[in-house]
Amino acid sequence: MNAIYFAKDTDPWKNLAVEEYLLDTIDTPTLYLWQNAKTVVIGRHQNVWAECDLKELESFGGRLARRLSGGGAVYHDLGNINFTFLMPRALYDQQRQNAVLLRAVQDVGIRAEATGRNDLLADGRKFSGHAFCLRERTAYHHGTLLLDVDVERMTRVLTVDASKLASKAVASVRSRVVNLRELRPELTVEALTESVCRAFCREYGEAESFDTGVLPQEDIARLREKYASWDWRFGETPSFDVRMKTRFPWGGVEVCLNLRDARVERAAVYTDAMDTEFAQRMENRLLGLPYDAAGIAEAFCGQEPALAECGAWVASQVAG
Repeated sequence: MNAIYFAKDTDPWKNLAVEEYLLDTIDTPTLYLWQNAKTVVIGRHQNVWAECDLKELESFGGRLARRLSGGGAVYHDLGNINFTFLMPRALYDQQRQNAVLLRAVQDVGIRAEATGRNDLLADGRKFSGHAFCLRERTAYHHGTLLLDVDVERMTRVLTVDASKLASKAVASVRSRVVNLRELRPELTVEALTESVCRAFCREYGEAESFDTGVLPQEDIARLREKYASWDWRFGETPSFDVRMKTRFPWGGVEVCLNLRDARVERAAVYTDAMDTEFAQRMENRLLGLPYDAAGIAEAFCGQEPALAECGAWVASQVAG
């Protein structure tokens, strides 16, 4: 039978642990609803120091988390509801999942629309951003529903690349987002949560509801330890000989290289691209290449479009 899980804990590392546990174990359509208290969550391949003002985050007792999925950094507090659709791969359908959210918001009296690859808008502004994790057997589609988030704090703690804002033709994070309560002042967390659950059941059929406390807590604790660890959240940050950064229509990319004997000895790629495997493919192709424009251009010629585009850009930077 389909399932809906509710998290009572606001610990981001535990909530992400529950999400991964469900991803590994579900076999029917499942909805997971959760909240994090004062947290910045970054994408799987993002550079922490480029995305978040860590001193500002620490100043109000906030925490940093890194998720499995790609995409950009987001700020969570108790004015935000997080959702995760967890599906067997055969049933995974982003448009269908978006339809659940749009119906839920419409049912509480707010007109909304899907735009681009991963945003939902109301009144022309973003109230929901999405990211994705695809595995061989299962997949998830998760994101935010901004109800009454502290936007002032959000703008202080997220160090958004100006080129990202420019690409969306807006001046700031503040102008780009909207709290649903601004459009419907009486809306509560409980009412919005109930609306999402009703819409999910209308789309996928009746579902049984559970508290996440019914899940094996030893397994959750092991996964939480990973999410809370320094290695997972911050990763290794060695010095690099070469750094280059740009933004494509599909996402921002920072490429960092260590060179030895005029070849790429080490490569690190940071990105907010939705494709969670892109960074690894880019790094693998760069390793061992001669550090010259022709060699890099040749190595990426004929690859998938995003990889070829990024490789051509790296070659142009070497040539320049």
